[in-house]
Amino acid sequence: MLIKFRDKTPKVAKNVLIADGAKVIGDVEIGEDSSVWFNCVLRGDVNSIKIGKRTNIQDLTTLHVWHKTYDAQGNALDNGYPVEIGDDVTIGHNCVIHACILKDRVLVGMNAIVMDGALIEEDSIVGAGSVVTKGKKFPPRSLILGNPAKFVRELKDDEIAFIKESAQNYVCFKNDFIAEPFIEI
Repeated sequence: MLIKFRDKTPKVAKNVLIADGAKVIGDVEIGEDSSVWFNCVLRGDVNSIKIGKRTNIQDLTTLHVWHKTYDAQGNALDNGYPVEIGDDVTIGHNCVIHACILKDRVLVGMNAIVMDGALIEEDSIVGAGSVVTKGKKFPPRSLILGNPAKFVRELKDDEIAFIKESAQNYVCFKNDFIAEPFIEI
């Protein structure tokens, strides 16, 4: 479901799947061939959410932003923390992606949390159940694990290939769901 908030309406490119129960609210842009799966919430109410191409946000995941700071006259003092997600990103089931940046070809495992101001550079994996704390920054090709999450090692080429394969698999899954309409039984 796409929901307008104040003067912002979600912008969805062609060939995007928004599955039943998902809520996409306010200042949200979703790139071509991406998918937002069942019962996700993407709440762009006080800042923006931008999602690239061929990115999948899996069931029950929440994306939210942090507001800008204003002075007494109503002038923005900073940009707050939007959510920026690149191309070919896979975000597993039940994740919380809050006011952070995930560059291209990042895989976030199930039940992981990525907090305000965090930056995950391209070709990286955040392991299932990991908690990336506020403001943490990780270089390209990082394997990131734990609570709090830490850099474990640089990813190997076959692991980076798996990230790309995961994103492409979800484009195919999404296409199957678009081709086969939902039928309630």
